Amino acid sequence: MEKSRSVKISKYLSKHLRHQPERLGLQLESGGWVGVEELLIACEIHQFPMTRAELEEVVATSDKQRFSFDETKTRIRANQGHSIEVDLQLSPQFPPDVLYHGTARQFVAPILEMGLQKMSRHHVHLSPDIETAKKVGSRRGSPIIFAVDAANMHENGFIFYRSDNGVWLVDFVPPEYLKTLKI
Repeated sequence: MEKSRSVKISKYLSKHLRHQPERLGLQLESGGWVGVEELLIACEIHQFPMTRAELEEVVATSDKQRFSFDETKTRIRANQGHSIEVDLQLSPQFPPDVLYHGTARQFVAPILEMGLQKMSRHHVHLSPDIETAKKVGSRRGSPIIFAVDAANMHENGFIFYRSDNGVWLVDFVPPEYLKTLKI
């Protein structure tokens, strides 16, 4: 499949599995799951047909691994990033000592003042390594990377989750746990 087609499918899935499933007539099950056949039929009805092979390729090859199938490959979900109410059924995890968050320069001052906030999402997204955080932060220009003292946060009662694609999730990161990195 051409890269442009893969990107279009990924964006379409993100929109409808993370933010607007009702626009396709879909209702997410517990865990954020939706039936693969139901999704494919809904996409076709709404003038965005895709094959199961294309769907499987996007799930398998997407560099951000935004989606996953259940063990039977009959259901699919977005791994995180929802703006709608959904319980992803993630279990609390012990985080690594340090996690990272990439952002654009214009957000640095508010973050240093108020911390990292989930805004319209369910959680703040943290990366396990600097390189991933750098990619995330680069979406809006030259990235700024924050190191997050996850060990101390966890020790102080903050609960961390890890999504299927390795993104770490937490409700909030107060500014005292942040350090700006020079990259």
